[in-house]
Amino acid sequence: MTDSHLSRRTLLRYGAYGAGAAALAGTAASWDRLTGADIPGRDDGSLVVATLGSAFDQTAVRTLSEGFRKLHPDIRLRINAVQAVDWSDFFAKILTQIAAGTAPDLVYVATEGVQLFAQRLGVPLDRWVKRDAAELREYFADVHPSLVESMMYEGSLYQLPVEFNAADMYLNKQVLKRAGAEFPPADWTRDDFTALLRDMKRSSGSHFTPYFWTNRLWGGVVPWLFANGTNLLAESKAPGGSWLWDTFYPAAERRGRGGGFRWTTPQATDIRVEEAYDYLASLIQEDLCTRPEGGNGSNLVGVFSTGRVGVTPAGGFWAGGLHLAGMQPSGYDVQYFPRWRTQRHQFGAAGYALLRTSKKQDEAWEFIKYAARKDTLTQLFKGNQTTPARRSMLTGARYQKTGPAHWQVFYDTLDQFPDTGPIPAPPQVAEVEQVLLKHTGTALASPRAVRPALRRMQGDLEKAMERDV
Repeated sequence: MTDSHLSRRTLLRYGAYGAGAAALAGTAASWDRLTGADIPGRDDGSLVVATLGSAFDQTAVRTLSEGFRKLHPDIRLRINAVQAVDWSDFFAKILTQIAAGTAPDLVYVATEGVQLFAQRLGVPLDRWVKRDAAELREYFADVHPSLVESMMYEGSLYQLPVEFNAADMYLNKQVLKRAGAEFPPADWTRDDFTALLRDMKRSSGSHFTPYFWTNRLWGGVVPWLFANGTNLLAESKAPGGSWLWDTFYPAAERRGRGGGFRWTTPQATDIRVEEAYDYLASLIQEDLCTRPEGGNGSNLVGVFSTGRVGVTPAGGFWAGGLHLAGMQPSGYDVQYFPRWRTQRHQFGAAGYALLRTSKKQDEAWEFIKYAARKDTLTQLFKGNQTTPARRSMLTGARYQKTGPAHWQVFYDTLDQFPDTGPIPAPPQVAEVEQVLLKHTGTALASPRAVRPALRRMQGDLEKAMERDV
């Protein structure tokens, strides 16, 4: 990428659901002390919405503002597009606003922050959803219940999802051709994946990496844990939520749903977790992938588009990213993550969280509804910089210019694999993520490092989960 603005705006999406949340934890812990809500002169009467600047460009911000103003001319709106290098930096800047007594009314929050905001900072949307049920039926009918469930906490709904990205597999078609390999079928297996990497390696030079992945919560080791039928933390469902499921979803779609996810007991030493790490370690030893790098994968578009990487996990956001980098739609394609014990996928989603300190909660709810409208999202996501939460927005016409040919994969990851779920993000997500990244790097340093590193990870995760946020 030669355009630094482009790399921030596009590639931050690659880390949008795997970035650190340490600053968010600091915000939560310091909320009561730092709001400064009683400082005079801080409020100009506007409804203030804070977004990550890289999530929406200036045209998108203008679209949000002008469209909302036409619909609600009586509500003054100010969108604060905070320029930040990643989500951690974004939350640090939100903390600064709070300390200055200029806390926003709404904050754009990804999966990592959903439960922390819900527990400490957010307002449940239940009463407004119930009140406006007739108006919202069209929205929920267009949004997969897994996305909605990921925005619930202990029986209440805290955000309306507007976008998501599941970790699917992108393949460079130039590299496939060079290897004499066919595009893999939807039901390909882990062994098929390994064989493909070997074919790619044999047909390419020394500066080629068959498989590249980044060490982070979203799209790192977690998809392999899901595929092997396990997770970093024991996963269950909170009770409740029937008020929503019975109102908006038919019996087949609400079966097994609850009041949101619970991630509790660490299980880093589980045999299936060890198997996943052993597999990745074997790929590194065979020189089929490099040791995972930290960060958000900001150099990946360049190396993938030029054929120096063959396969990488990414979401719908990459359709826009590769197009902006100059890659032709015919140059790449996307397929589901390969099957191991299961073919369960992981995703991250995002939406607007309403803060308890807001004095404009009814007005904020009107913005939440507006931001989830199909016409609004159509304007915002013209560039395919993410996967819209609304199923009806995924059409051949949308992906005709950017690709990929198998664009249906993006939403079918939810529709075809109904057990697909969010990355593990309890309220202690900041520490959980730090522990995961640290020990994943250590575990894959050498073939014999996996088991001792996972034992240390288990101990650190237990300490992290015992702490109050």
